[in-house]
Amino acid sequence: MLSKILKYLIFISFLFALDIDKYPIKKTLSFLNVEFEVVKNGTSPNRYIWLHGDEKTAEMALNSHINNYPGIAFFIQNEEREIPYKSTIIDPNRLFSRKGAHHALKKFKPNWESNSLKEALDEIDIEREHFLRAIMPSKNGVLVSVHNNFRGYNVKSEIKNSQRVSIKDNQNPRDFILCTSEGDYIKLEEGPYNIVLQNKLPDKDDGSLSWALLKNNVRYINVETRLGYLNQQKKILSFIEEELN
Repeated sequence: MLSKILKYLIFISFLFALDIDKYPIKKTLSFLNVEFEVVKNGTSPNRYIWLHGDEKTAEMALNSHINNYPGIAFFIQNEEREIPYKSTIIDPNRLFSRKGAHHALKKFKPNWESNSLKEALDEIDIEREHFLRAIMPSKNGVLVSVHNNFRGYNVKSEIKNSQRVSIKDNQNPRDFILCTSEGDYIKLEEGPYNIVLQNKLPDKDDGSLSWALLKNNVRYINVETRLGYLNQQKKILSFIEEELN
């Protein structure tokens, strides 16, 4: 009996001696019945998220990044930009305020009955709070979101909502960084990439994740690149990691 206990204690000691944090660990998280794969690698306060299922370059860039840098990454398990919800579809990056969720619900289903619409909005309110708590970075951390564009959207589209802007002549305007923390902006603006600072809430909250985190005083960064430009997005993510840590 003593021999078995001794072997068990040796085995437990061996497990604690392993550097298990350097190996990615996977689990799942749910938001409105849509699963997110959660990948943890090492110990870091930083969090990362891929929200639009049709932006495959962003998925590949984040997958590469979380295998090379510590943090926790959230990957939506959905193939399309919108997610299914009740009898319609909705953009998952327009649900982070009640007003944004209202417009998202009406976009693809304009004829909601008032009671059904209220019930849906109430449900989204509850789910949103749980989801935000789950993805929030810990103290001193930052949440980095990865997106791709393929419809003409570019950094100039964000100027009107920005407090500071640094656009580089040799960079494609569709590849850029968006920050909600002035401290992060200052550290990154001297780098080679287009960057904007948005640290004041707009008059119209469209329900995007950036405004929700700004309201909660959480550092947020969006890495936006053209669809298909994987190396560019990986370089920007690495640049942010090295400059902010």
